[in-house]
Amino acid sequence: MNTEPATRSIPLVDLRAQQAEINDEVTQGLAEVFGNTSFIGGHQVADFERAYADFLGARHCLGASNGTDALELALRAAGIEAGDEVILPANTFIATAEAVCRIGAVPVLVDVDPEYLLIDPAAVADAVTERTRAIMPVHLYGQSAFIETLEPVAAAHDLAIIEDAAQAQGARRHGRAAGTIGLAAGTSFYPGKNLGAAGDAGAVITNDPALAERARILGAHGSAAKYEHDVVGFNARMDTVQAVVLNAKLTRLAGWNAQRRLAAERYAELLHKLPGVVVPRSAPGNEDVWHLYVIRVPERDRVLKTLNEAGIGAGIHYPYPLHLTKAFASLGRPAGSFPVSELAATRILSLPLYPHITAEIQEHVVNELAKALG
Repeated sequence: MNTEPATRSIPLVDLRAQQAEINDEVTQGLAEVFGNTSFIGGHQVADFERAYADFLGARHCLGASNGTDALELALRAAGIEAGDEVILPANTFIATAEAVCRIGAVPVLVDVDPEYLLIDPAAVADAVTERTRAIMPVHLYGQSAFIETLEPVAAAHDLAIIEDAAQAQGARRHGRAAGTIGLAAGTSFYPGKNLGAAGDAGAVITNDPALAERARILGAHGSAAKYEHDVVGFNARMDTVQAVVLNAKLTRLAGWNAQRRLAAERYAELLHKLPGVVVPRSAPGNEDVWHLYVIRVPERDRVLKTLNEAGIGAGIHYPYPLHLTKAFASLGRPAGSFPVSELAATRILSLPLYPHITAEIQEHVVNELAKALG
């Protein structure tokens, strides 16, 4: 019998257990960094780059200051320039489109599929124009986008595929790791990600050595050697402190992703009898890492408010498709332009999920959800 009080607080993401696992390694690593004051460019950054590339099966990984900078670096290094069009989904975090805008390129939004809420390949094909230079699929919620259906479109129009892999560290599609399928990818190590730093950090991933070199130079003020600046770049380096934390967590990432999968299975079993709840499932061919566990419910805003009042840290990812934000009103895409994304934004609800969540906590969450649904 569940005797937990109704006011028990369950966070959306709880990083404390992760920190407890790595605390000794991080303490030792930070002592080295602060002892030799190698805050920028310490060997731990290079160690992490090699280890993360090996984890994904990629040839190159370049540490970056954050995920948005990583996406911008990948785009710039791929030759995307001002005025070029980049196709991306309306249902994503704003950073995907920000990276495009920051180089003066034009984000071209398309809708998502109704089941997995991933970029719709048919919509991508319809959106290609003579100005299109890249497709940016987003591996959303820990899923891999259906890149094999985008590859023929890209090949037919000579387009680069630049992956937004910020939510999919370790996810695979037909055995191919998210972040290694396109020409390049950007990922984020924001603390709440499957692989999270102790602050902001990110990385560019690619199998193309020339692109990797361009990205590294661009992210170091356009410089391959100190005070020799061949191009105009910017500062997008990963600091050594973040690399220490990421190195410690990376050795545990596969296990933590496996724990997320078990938690997703428990949720599916607990939720399948709740009326009106659409439970997420993995697409055939996907090995998801469940960065987020996103259900769909009727009267979402009321349900979310009730859950939060009961101490359940549920959330929304994301409440507005990009074209309905003030930031991208200039795209001129009114309500109704992307009906799947717009409908989903009124129903999606993210439940607490993290590697160390227990069955008892999940039962409590689902019990409170049942009450909220009425």
